[in-house]
Amino acid sequence: MVSVNELSPAELAALLHFHADAGVEWLLEEEAVDRFAEFEAMKQARRNATAAPQSPAQPAAQHQAAAPAERAAPRPQPAIPDGEAVQQARFGAESARSLAELKTAIEAFNGCNLKHSARSTIFATGNAASGIMVIGSAPGADDDREGMPFAGRAGQLLDKMLMAIGLDREGILLTQVIPWRPPGNRVASPAEMEICRPFIERQIALAEPKAILLFGNFAARFFFGENDTIHGLRGQWKEIGAGPLTIPAIATLHPQDLLTAPINKRLAWSDLLAFQARLKSLGLIRK
Repeated sequence: MVSVNELSPAELAALLHFHADAGVEWLLEEEAVDRFAEFEAMKQARRNATAAPQSPAQPAAQHQAAAPAERAAPRPQPAIPDGEAVQQARFGAESARSLAELKTAIEAFNGCNLKHSARSTIFATGNAASGIMVIGSAPGADDDREGMPFAGRAGQLLDKMLMAIGLDREGILLTQVIPWRPPGNRVASPAEMEICRPFIERQIALAEPKAILLFGNFAARFFFGENDTIHGLRGQWKEIGAGPLTIPAIATLHPQDLLTAPINKRLAWSDLLAFQARLKSLGLIRK
């Protein structure tokens, strides 16, 4: 085993990046844990269990009959079939008559496996009465840790992007398609997408926005129903449906994409100006 003290700063940075890409968020426990002592205690417990003599007062047959019951351990509840989970999600979403009720319904919903690996349930924040809605793809590690959409460096860049067109996150409704972070920031599966669909569509229906800005490849594909990349989907106004509503929406690159490839900021800026122009024409921001 190589000690951390033996690594150069560059090697240590590469190791930390490797763990981050693999989905590891915390390298330290809240308190020190002696894993060697744990292992030794586990071995000793097994030796004691093997060496324990059979009680003479208990017949062998009775002891054998009792063994399966003693060995039996509680099993995790089976996963809800995808079709049933979609129905439950749809019922919970449609039963909500306000965003507050919908938030409660999502937090109580256990039909999506993503929830069991996530720390937080991410729900919309900001001003639902603004008529302006911004939707991202799925929570990242910072979002999951902070319990809010667009946290961390990507959130800081988002704030600058909104500010550049006269908006801020408190003055709009900010949310994400998927309310739980997929492990390792992987893309949500088609089944997970359909389970989460009723919740995001109900958020839109309850908020009744006049225009929507979509961030990222996943959100654009999810709402536009197309398989093109964000470069092919961005900058085009399309209509998306949510319940009885049909709302104009435009997609652009996700702030995280721009952190990775800053050269694409010029494309995002063009999309932001188009979004700003639509908001002005709708009277949602000052001209």
